[in-house]
Amino acid sequence: MFLLLSLCMCGLLLRGDAQDRAALWRGNDRSGRCQYTFTVPSPAETSCPQTGGPEVEGLKARLSMLEVLVAQMTAGATGGPQRAGARPQPELQEALNRAVGEKNLLQGEKERLEQEVGELQRRMEEMRRETERLRNRPCPPQTPMVPPSPSLQGGGLMRPAGGSSLMSHLMTRPNRQGDSSSLRDSAWQYGSPGFQELKAEVTEVPAPDASEDNTGCGELVSVGEPVTHRKADNIEGKYGVWMQDPEGVSPYGSNMVWRIDTIGADVRKLFGYEDMEQLSKGFPSKVLLLPEQVESTGATVYRGSLYYQRRRSRTLIRYDLASESVAARRDLPHAGFHGQYPYSWGGYTDIDLAVDEQGLWAVYSTSKAKGAIVISQLDPHSLEVKKSWETNIRKNSVANSFIICGKLYTVASYTAPDTIINYMYDTESSQGKAVNIPFRNKHRYNSMIDYNLAQRKLFAWDNFHMVSYDIKLGRPQAN
Repeated sequence: MFLLLSLCMCGLLLRGDAQDRAALWRGNDRSGRCQYTFTVPSPAETSCPQTGGPEVEGLKARLSMLEVLVAQMTAGATGGPQRAGARPQPELQEALNRAVGEKNLLQGEKERLEQEVGELQRRMEEMRRETERLRNRPCPPQTPMVPPSPSLQGGGLMRPAGGSSLMSHLMTRPNRQGDSSSLRDSAWQYGSPGFQELKAEVTEVPAPDASEDNTGCGELVSVGEPVTHRKADNIEGKYGVWMQDPEGVSPYGSNMVWRIDTIGADVRKLFGYEDMEQLSKGFPSKVLLLPEQVESTGATVYRGSLYYQRRRSRTLIRYDLASESVAARRDLPHAGFHGQYPYSWGGYTDIDLAVDEQGLWAVYSTSKAKGAIVISQLDPHSLEVKKSWETNIRKNSVANSFIICGKLYTVASYTAPDTIINYMYDTESSQGKAVNIPFRNKHRYNSMIDYNLAQRKLFAWDNFHMVSYDIKLGRPQAN
């Protein structure tokens, strides 16, 4: 009995010891299925540490699968974008090359503009020095302009017309002329459009009295060399108009310079510069957007208002600069517009507004006049026609015109560098005649000429350039 009990106890002990040494493993095989393994080490293996088994194999299998998945994910993350990005690579390179090319072009344009600015500054400095030199130089002695002749009355000495007064006494002189329908021009015949080569009759103009300042309104004697003040910045400024108000009012004075570039589908910008120096530098102090589009280069300023022709119409507009609003508008009766009766250079210059010592004028033509120049004096407030004159010179046969002291002068050519002022019409006597006064188109495309009575100068727009001319007037003849 004791022996049997001893054997049982030994069996239990051996069984427990075997259970302590037995092991159970769970893992996935290579196909991914779950596998359970129960092993009991042999007596020879009980003293060795466990270094293998199904769990290790399963772990190796799972690690191998993870390595495969990681490799696939790495290949997808790196290979996909590279393949997608490989296609636009030439487009990116092309865009980069284009951007570099545009940058080089802009850099070249910047350098060219800087050179032009430097050249303009140099020219301005030269002109200032020349002006100062001329001011300091004593006046030359008077010499006869025309030798004495039995057919002429007197010697006829000429000298520059000075003048301290901005307005002539003719401003208040009553107009004694009758209706324009009964007016007759001189016997001068305009002939064909090639009349620019006319030989003017020799006419003597009395010289001003040296004992007093010349404030009169005689005939134009000569026009000086053009002085360039500024060149327009872009193609919109090939044609344009620039002007000063001879009787400026608050908030702008007579020194204010106004400018309109007249190329474009919507010409409405009016640039203002404080003075000529600011104009030469190109720094406007005021930019106004006009309510109606501007037609051509016939605008002018007078007593605080801008006067201009509305585009594609015969309507004249008075724009008040102080209130920045339209003060008056009126149709110019029977006036041609938008290319019906322009100057010879075109540009829809059918209606040309001007200001002189006697007020506001309009130069245009009508179907009744058959293309001949019509001159009308306008009321500066209402734009109503006060009186009209009809000449015998065709408007489309002259390059441009301007009015000084109630006298209309026409220029023969807008492109010839050396041309002439070839005709003069006096509204006081209602008579016209041929003249021959040299005139220079320095830049060879003159699209605007106007008289500035405050400075006794002509302002012109010559192929992108804003230029001015000194003028000389003779003493008015006694009636």
